[in-house]
Amino acid sequence: MKKLLTAIAIILVWSACKFNSNDKKLPIYGNRQAVTKVVNGQNVTDTVYQTIPSFKFINQYGDSISDKQLAGKIYVADFFFTSCPSICPIMQRNMLNVYNTYKNTGDVNILSFTIDPKYDSVKVLKKYADKLGVTGKTWWFLQGKKDATYTLAEKSYLVAVSKDTTVPGGYVHQGYFVLIDKQKRIRGSYDGTSPEQVTQLIDDIKTLKAEPASANTQ
Repeated sequence: MKKLLTAIAIILVWSACKFNSNDKKLPIYGNRQAVTKVVNGQNVTDTVYQTIPSFKFINQYGDSISDKQLAGKIYVADFFFTSCPSICPIMQRNMLNVYNTYKNTGDVNILSFTIDPKYDSVKVLKKYADKLGVTGKTWWFLQGKKDATYTLAEKSYLVAVSKDTTVPGGYVHQGYFVLIDKQKRIRGSYDGTSPEQVTQLIDDIKTLKAEPASANTQ
């Protein structure tokens, strides 16, 4: 009887853990609109969420990187510049925890967009990545046209960036790590200077990895 009760207890605990791990759902951020269409003669209303638009940048290896290479993948985006004297070093040290957790999974990427493309050449970005110990194709440091980068940051990833010659480094930007799902939707935004929030990001990526590709979470 004692063995039977122990076995039942183990099953109940396992079942509870399985339920809790699958029960968590992440919100979807950004603009949304209701779209009504006719399906089988009936009006059906779907919610269409804001998604990250098409883009093309150059990474630290000199390769062209576009949204097409991220199709069906989860990724984390942030904005920085290599000569940043304030929050960027802290952000990149914290991002290393995300990188080290998922660098061998093949279905999670990290995109760090420079907001100072004039200085941050491919050569500079490669040296920066090497200094952090980043190799392979998981974490890309991206350079593109300044206007395109700033528009993408503010309108798509909802991260404020600007040039400001009155501050050290000459640029101001928010230090958010933005979590993007397989459907190119924003599913989370985390303070990249906070180890606690970065730990939450790592956990939330696990939640997204377990989420069906067709999930339409509210």
